[in-house]
Amino acid sequence: MSAERMLPTPEAEDLISLTRRIVDEQLRPAVDAHEREGTFPRDVFRTLGRAGLLGLPYPEEYGGGGQPYEVYLQVLEEIGTAWASVGVGTSVHALSCFGLFTAGTQVQRERWLPDILGGELLGAYCLSEAHAGSDPAAMRTTARRVGDDYVIDGAKAWTTHGGQADFYKVMAKAEAGITCFLVPADADGLSADPPEDKMGLMGSTTATMLFDGVRIPVERRLGGEGQGLSIALAGLDAGRLGIAAVATGVAQGALDVAIAYAKERETFGRPIIDHQGLTFVLADMAAAVESARATYLSAARRRDAGLPFGQQASIAKLVATDNAMKVTTDAVQVLGGAGYTRDFPVERYMRETKVMQIFEGTNQIQRLVIGRGLKKQ
Repeated sequence: MSAERMLPTPEAEDLISLTRRIVDEQLRPAVDAHEREGTFPRDVFRTLGRAGLLGLPYPEEYGGGGQPYEVYLQVLEEIGTAWASVGVGTSVHALSCFGLFTAGTQVQRERWLPDILGGELLGAYCLSEAHAGSDPAAMRTTARRVGDDYVIDGAKAWTTHGGQADFYKVMAKAEAGITCFLVPADADGLSADPPEDKMGLMGSTTATMLFDGVRIPVERRLGGEGQGLSIALAGLDAGRLGIAAVATGVAQGALDVAIAYAKERETFGRPIIDHQGLTFVLADMAAAVESARATYLSAARRRDAGLPFGQQASIAKLVATDNAMKVTTDAVQVLGGAGYTRDFPVERYMRETKVMQIFEGTNQIQRLVIGRGLKKQ
C-alpha cells in the first residue's frame, strides 16, 4: 500500500505514478534474489536513469528533471518501500553530482552532467576514512599538485558503489586544504578493496577505495583548492534528507506488511488486528511514519524556498531513521515467529534500517549539529 501524496503539480503526480510502476514491475520481483546473493543491481540504476529518476533535483538544461526537492524525496521514499539498497544508491548518486553542479565550471557541467544525470554513468562519494569517521577535517588522503595534474594518495572507507561506480567524487587534502575532485573509475592507480560483509543492504556494494598515485588533470578539480570541505558539508545536508526519505520508505513498507499480516492472522477466533494491544502498536507505527514524512518534507520545502535547512535536515535524518528503526523492529514483533524468518521481508527491513542511523553522520552527530544550531538562536 503506497502512502497518499499531496503533490504540487500534475507532473509530480505523473513522476510518482511512474516510480510506483517501476517499483512494482521491476524492483519488487528482483529485490530478494539480489539481497540474498549480495549482487549489485547495476541494470536497475540504468532503468531509473533512462526513466529520468536519477537526476530529478537538477536542471533540465543538464539532463536533470528540474523537480523541487520535495518531489525528488518522495520518489526516493517510494523506491525505499521496496528496495533500500536502490533507494540509498539513488541518494548517493545525487550526492555525487552535487559538487559538480554547485562548484563546477560551466564547461565542466556541460561536459559531464548529462551522462551522469541520465544514468549512463553511476557515481560514488569518497569522503569518509577509517580513522576519521564523522570528522572529515581529520582526513589523510592527499592531493599533490604536479604541473597540470594532481596526484592523489590515500584510502577512502565506506564508499557506496565502491568498485562499481563509473566516477568518484573525492575529497583530499591539497596544499591549500581539503579539495574536491571528480575521478574517473578507470584512472590508473585507483582500485577497490573487497566489499564489506555487512548486516544489511547486501545489494549495495560498500568498499574502501585505494588511491595509489592516481594522477588526474587539474580540469577535474571542482572549485578551488581548499573549498572541498564546504562543498562536502553542504552536500551532506541534502544527502541527509535523502536518507530520511529512504528510511521513511522502509518504515512504510514494514508497516504495510504488518497491517496485511495482522488482518489475516487469527487468534482466539478473530484477526489479531482486532486485539487492542496490537492495534495500539500499529497505531504508533503509523504515527511514526507520518511524522517522519512530515519532518523531511518540511525541511525539503525550506530548501526549495532557498531558506537555510541544515538544522532541519539533521532533525529529519534523526527523526526518520530513529522512527524507522522502531517501526521495523515493531513489525518483526507483530509478525511474531514469522517475522524472524526470511519468509517475510520485515527482518530485512530491520537490518537495513540500522545503518541509516549511522551513515551520513551518526545520529549522535545529528544531535550535536542540532544542539549547536540551538545555541545560535
